[in-house]
Amino acid sequence: MNLTIAAVGRIKKGPERSLWDIYAKRLRWPLSLIEVEAKNVIGIEQIKKKEADLLLAKVPKTSVIVALDQNGLVASSAEFAKKIGEWQNNGINNLVLVVGGSDGLDSTVLDKAQMIISMGQMTWPHKLARVMLLEQLYRAQCILNNHPYHK
Repeated sequence: MNLTIAAVGRIKKGPERSLWDIYAKRLRWPLSLIEVEAKNVIGIEQIKKKEADLLLAKVPKTSVIVALDQNGLVASSAEFAKKIGEWQNNGINNLVLVVGGSDGLDSTVLDKAQMIISMGQMTWPHKLARVMLLEQLYRAQCILNNHPYHK
């Protein structure tokens, strides 16, 4: 299965990038990172729409989309891994996890998502949320392979 994290904003050199690199190297699944930025747009709804257009334009048509949204399902690591395992066993080749900007995702992304998940009630920096998502993908890989990383 090919994994893609599609996100608004860019991770530059620094602690978040270092953590990203650590978990990206641990994954056995091929991983891509798509980063977009909406420029020259005014107004929250217009920004979210532009971000959605940029994100969805880069998503392969046959992908399963998982959107991160504060109102999404709060799943355990084991539940998340189980769902990924189901998709993998059903022949899904592309899994795209979408992280919006500071104002969240436009409804066009949420409507296309097969799953909407939340990282809980707390607010996290978007660049750190990406790293935390990547760690959960690594954890899911470990759970599915009965590796002791997840205890």
